[in-house]
Formats: sequence, structure tokens, C-alpha cells
Amino acid sequence: MNIPYTRPARILTVLAALLLAATACGAAAVGGNSALSGTTAAPATTTGAPARLAIVSLSPTATEILFAIGAGDLVVAVDSMSNYPADAPVTDLSGFTPNVEAIAAYNPDLVVLSYDPGDLVAGLGALGITTVMQGSASSIDDTYAQITELGGLTGHSEDAAVVNAGIRADLADLAGDPVGAGMTYFHEIDNTLYTATSSTFVGQLYALLGLENIADPADEAGFGWPQLSGEFILEADPDIIFLTDAAWGESAETVAARPGWDLLTAVREGHVVAVDQDTSGRWGPRVVDFIESVKSIIEGSEG
Repeated sequence: MNIPYTRPARILTVLAALLLAATACGAAAVGGNSALSGTTAAPATTTGAPARLAIVSLSPTATEILFAIGAGDLVVAVDSMSNYPADAPVTDLSGFTPNVEAIAAYNPDLVVLSYDPGDLVAGLGALGITTVMQGSASSIDDTYAQITELGGLTGHSEDAAVVNAGIRADLADLAGDPVGAGMTYFHEIDNTLYTATSSTFVGQLYALLGLENIADPADEAGFGWPQLSGEFILEADPDIIFLTDAAWGESAETVAARPGWDLLTAVREGHVVAVDQDTSGRWGPRVVDFIESVKSIIEGSEG
């Protein structure tokens, strides 16, 4: 289920993504196995699960992980943005503005989330509902940690290990063929020119292919998600522009119509390309799909 974006919703999505990225590394771990994860009222065991553990996922990434490790049958409801896999039980629950009563109506034993506006975890805890916080990954290792954690909590540890092994092997194969070596890129989050540097999760994926991020020098604060100026991008003159905002109307044509952008190498050579918004913005099992698509784009640009 794809949710149409109005401009206010688009801005909220971008700001929420940036907020998640900024706060993820600082999330205090109450339980779980990574600094990105916090578990409240933890189950008695993390090596097995109750016969019918009922899970609500308010994170599209967590939803993908749960289904990938074979725990999809335990998921009773997911948020409105969890559009993959197709059989995920999508509801109108919001991951950005979650409501305790709406979530509790599904009688979950476990709620997985990537964002707490301030009172969600406490509210669910007061009802005796276990919560697991899995914020935005800041590294590929965080992906493995979150998959491992959800595997343990759902009784699917072995399945989680198999998924992680597959991701590791596939990424290693891709890194062994750095087809983007010597090429520069700009990763566009939206047309206000927010981007991601090499220090971010998605930036690390691009780096596996040898690509150089033009935004790195602009991130003096080390935030990872700077907003660039048009002038900066014109001066950097990237070889490729990756658009994650194609679903919001951006395209090679709209990029070329920006003042002066028709002179950019990426525009002149036809290397302004859309990338999947979901696989590029989620840090779950489909990271391999994303980077394989980028590799295909690069190989096509060289043909």
C-alpha cells in the first residue's frame, strides 16, 4: 500500500527521517543488543517466544525484517508506511504520530518502533505491553544487530542468522566489484537539496561500489544529512545524481530545468536516475536489492 504524499506530508517525512538519523546513535539501550535498540518490560527469554506472540510493527524496516526471518505470522498489524511485503497487515496506525489506544486495540505482546514522540513507550509500558526501539541504522553492522535482536525476541534466531549471512555474502560480492570507482554522486532526498553523506548508512552502501560523495566536505558538523545549496552542487559537478524523490515528482527533466543544472555532467550525460525510495531509505534485508540496482545504473551509464 503506497500512501500518496502531499507537500506537508513530504516535509514531515524528510524531517522525521533526519530526526531519526540524528537521535539513533544516542538512544540509550535499556535492553536488547545494540545502542540503537531499547527494550522495555523485556520478555522472560530472548531465545524462544510464546506460542502466539502478537506483534505490532510501527517501523517499515522492522516489518521487512520480521517477515524475512519467518516471523510474519506473528505480526497482527503494521503502520501505514509498511508497504512491503505485500501480505503485511497494513493499518492506518502511524509511526510518526503513534496513538497508544489505537495500538493497544490490537492486543499486542510486543511493539517494535523506530521513533517515540515522547510518551509512547511509557504509555504502552503502563498497559504491560513490551516495546522494542530500533532507530535508524548508522552503519551496516546496525542492520545485522537489529535482525539478530528481532530473531531472538520472536524465536527465530537461526533464521535471523541465515538472513544476516546472506546479506554479508551479497554485500561482500558487490564490494569486490567497485564499478563506481572514480565517479562522484549526489544523493537527493528532496528538492530542497537535503542529502546523505558517506557517514550515513546509505552513504556506506554507495561506498561499497567505489562511489565518491560530493556532500562529504559540506558536513562540517558531522550530522550526516546536510542541506546543500544549488551553487555547491554546480561547483561539485557530480557524475551521477540519484533521486529518491521521484515519487514526489522529481525527474531528469525537472532537475535539468533548475537554474544552471543543465550544465551538470550528470544532466548532460543522462545520468540523473531515480532510485527506489523504500529500499534506499530502509536498512533491512533489501539493502542488497538497493545496491544491486545502483550497480546496474552505473553499468548502464558506462555502456
